[in-house]
Amino acid sequence: MPFVGTVSLIVYVTSHTFQEKWEQYQGRNRDNLCKVNLSIKKCSDKVVDMVDIEDLGDKVVYCRCWRSATFPFCDGSHAKHNKLTSDNVGPLVLKRRESGQ
Repeated sequence: MPFVGTVSLIVYVTSHTFQEKWEQYQGRNRDNLCKVNLSIKKCSDKVVDMVDIEDLGDKVVYCRCWRSATFPFCDGSHAKHNKLTSDNVGPLVLKRRESGQ
């Protein structure tokens, strides 16, 4: 009986800890119910980034998952987000057309 109790306790503690972390990642704790943006410019009422198209290089990649450490630019964080959530979000890629197309 002590073995079953010990195993049960380990399973409970592990699952409870994982569940809390999962809810924090998903933003589903009481403070972040249904929020997509968990950390980007939280002091602003609305996150708006303006980019002058004349300043763009040949290619620029923007984040759409809100998990990038280099927001508004993509750093590949969507790969981890997609793996954990079974989501399929990817970046927005803007590329200049080559002359003559």
